[in-house]
Amino acid sequence: MTSDPSEAQELLALSQLGNRDAFNKLFSLHTDYLRRVIVLRMDRQLRSRLDPSDVLQEAQMEAFQRLPDYCERRPMTFRLWLRKTACERLLMLRRHHLKAAKRARGRESLLSDNSSILLAERLQSAGSTPSQHVMKEEQARKIRVIIEELPNIDREILVMRNLESLSNKEVAEVLQIDPSTASQRYGRALLHLRKVLIARGLKGSHS
Repeated sequence: MTSDPSEAQELLALSQLGNRDAFNKLFSLHTDYLRRVIVLRMDRQLRSRLDPSDVLQEAQMEAFQRLPDYCERRPMTFRLWLRKTACERLLMLRRHHLKAAKRARGRESLLSDNSSILLAERLQSAGSTPSQHVMKEEQARKIRVIIEELPNIDREILVMRNLESLSNKEVAEVLQIDPSTASQRYGRALLHLRKVLIARGLKGSHS
């Protein structure tokens, strides 16, 4: 993000008037964050067919087309609105590229294998030994299965809070729920995931 909020507001105002150059500059301020959001949700199978830059490009085009509606409604901050747009485009592209495979699984998951490992590692205690952080491929698969067993909204809250570093207020804004509800769901999801990881031997019980 630019260190000058007034610059971002000026770029947004120019973008609203149809200035594509201004919008591209404004979008570029959020590119690193949006790329991280996308990569977190692209598994190995999808990455073999699609590059994160492709998703970013499509999200940028769609955001520019939908900008008048955003400026009229202002449902959330601009950064979170771009995030929402990027996630929606990723889901659409996933369905297009992997529709047969994902339909067979019975549910769609926007979470990469590496994200599952990162999320589990974030739940490890600060005193964990390096060996406890070495996740083998089989462990990664088991962890991902556990995380995917969570309700979609709880899994998203865990990822947004732990891997995207969004605040509880921002999470509530994205999900359009009350901040207290977001906080409660985060706490319950965190406790449940920790218990299951311990029960299945994927996290030290001392943590």
